[in-house]
Amino acid sequence: MFEAAEVGHKLSKAQYQRIEPRLRADLLDAQYDLLKKATFPVIILISGVRGAGKGETVNLLNEWMDPRHIHTHAFDNPSDEERERPRMWRYWRALPPKGSIGVLFGSWYTDPIIDRVFKRTGTKDLLRSIGEIRRFERMLAAEGALILKFWFHLSKKQQRRRLRELEADPETRWRITKRDWEFFEIYDRFYKVSEATLRETSTADAPWIVVEGSDARYRSVTVGKILLEAMRKRLKSPPERRVPKSQAAPIMRSVDRRNALSRLDLSLKLDKAKYDKALEKWQRRLALACRHHRFRRHDVICVFEGMDAAGKGSAIRRLTAAVDARLYHTIPIAAPSDEERAQPYLWRFWRHIPRKGRITIYDRSWYGRVLVERIEKFAAEADWMRAYAEINDFERELASNGGIVAKFWLQISKEEQLRRFQEREKTRFKRFKITPEDWRNRDKWADYQLAAADMIERTSTGYAPWTLVEANDKHFARVKILSTLVRAIEKTLE
Repeated sequence: MFEAAEVGHKLSKAQYQRIEPRLRADLLDAQYDLLKKATFPVIILISGVRGAGKGETVNLLNEWMDPRHIHTHAFDNPSDEERERPRMWRYWRALPPKGSIGVLFGSWYTDPIIDRVFKRTGTKDLLRSIGEIRRFERMLAAEGALILKFWFHLSKKQQRRRLRELEADPETRWRITKRDWEFFEIYDRFYKVSEATLRETSTADAPWIVVEGSDARYRSVTVGKILLEAMRKRLKSPPERRVPKSQAAPIMRSVDRRNALSRLDLSLKLDKAKYDKALEKWQRRLALACRHHRFRRHDVICVFEGMDAAGKGSAIRRLTAAVDARLYHTIPIAAPSDEERAQPYLWRFWRHIPRKGRITIYDRSWYGRVLVERIEKFAAEADWMRAYAEINDFERELASNGGIVAKFWLQISKEEQLRRFQEREKTRFKRFKITPEDWRNRDKWADYQLAAADMIERTSTGYAPWTLVEANDKHFARVKILSTLVRAIEKTLE
């Protein structure tokens, strides 16, 4: 890929002066059309060799367009806050909303390439990272993002000359460090690893664009024109073009009508005396586990899903009663806000991932896409079908970073739900819990049961298994949830 960019592209000063005024005006117009429509974001990745003009190009884009609507992020070594989250957390936070342009100076490619170049990882590790990146970018494209990946290239001879020129000029000398020359000494290895990575990650949804960086005027105009034409093309596309069509075979119900939920014994109970004793035992063990010195190396992500009135709220309260309030954060999930709708679906959940030694509790979660959004047709079939794999990737990242992912599905019978609904309507301090929406959802009981069974089958993994909770008896359900969570934490701390 790189050899084609080593042909000595140049643009004269006169040519540049003729092109530049019209180009920057067109870019500004396209930017405001993008802002007005706000139907997709533009994600620009700036990568490449040192001294190839990456910084100058980013500065120029901000000069040519309105910088108020360009989100520029330069990624260096992760901060303490970033190190305590999964690797992709800081990139998710940097994604631009629909209608805006995000310039990522350095990206999710940087660490895998550098780690392989310096032999901190092996070929298998690089290939695994490449697979994760491809799936991530496929998700961004499916969510509607326009992805432009620029690799600024210099031949070894050009890079040496460029570094010497910058070092010789008193006004630019500060930009060249010892590390730049250290990287130059292993140029050939960078070349090999980078080219292999670009070749494997240049896809139809997110192709790499290699730009020769030796001539400033040429690279500036090239990047500007590519960006302009890409935005114009997308802006001209009719909205219906973005409605995805699923080519997958439909999910079919099992022939014998049995599934993970239908096999649960909802008659399981725990009497009050045993419940009080068990509750005290498991709350005490949870409190001790969260104070263990090794707990600071991990974080806990708890997911609560289930049928309406299944007891999620009361179970969460018994859990939090045992934990220092400074260590946990409860996130109730409802319909997405305007800010959240302007981002990829998982963005609003990534933003709440806890630091090490902390707990985040999701009351409802990212599984809404394969439950309510599937049933109510808020999401197209292609979107909720691909969500299973995207959720598994998300949870794998959480677990690989030391996260303890505990997912609970609280199951009650249709008769017990009716009893609880009626009790809520009659009890003054419980009336806020029951809404017309709950009754409407009850009419779709069978649909929710089928969707939940599909969800459990497709997303219960070794690193993030589902725990199915027989919840007709609240005492039994609370103790099962607490004991399951405590055992998971204690096993990790061993």
